[in-house]
Amino acid sequence: MRVVRLLLGALGVVVGAFGAWLLLSRQDLDQLTNAAIWLGAGVVLHDGVLALLTLVLAAVLVPLLPRAARGPAVVGAVVLGSVTLLAVPVLGRFGARPDNATLLDRSYTAGWLVLAALTLVAVVVASVLRSRREGGARGPRPGGRRRPHRA
Repeated sequence: MRVVRLLLGALGVVVGAFGAWLLLSRQDLDQLTNAAIWLGAGVVLHDGVLALLTLVLAAVLVPLLPRAARGPAVVGAVVLGSVTLLAVPVLGRFGARPDNATLLDRSYTAGWLVLAALTLVAVVVASVLRSRREGGARGPRPGGRRRPHRA
């Protein structure tokens, strides 16, 4: 198992180094500066906005949810928040140009809404499955004995 991890790690380093070489060899300084600013802003937005917002939501809203829905709700919020931050440029149509119709050529808002709906469905399904697995709000069976756990 350790050998597999080392090989996967080495493969990741090689692929990352190749990507860095492609980035540095095929872009001019202005493009590299813009990419560095975007990557830095992504870290700041994620750690300063998304993580903070997730912690506040978790502290305020999660205790109001049923126990089985808490984990899936937090996962759904993190997924949707991360994707939303990543999609800000296309959702805001930054970079759209009237002389090039191939840039930002679809309804990214509709795509985001579909993703949000699918995320919500996944959260609900996971919550229901967890609730059934844990016995839900039904509580113990008459006589004080719990149902046997099915594997």
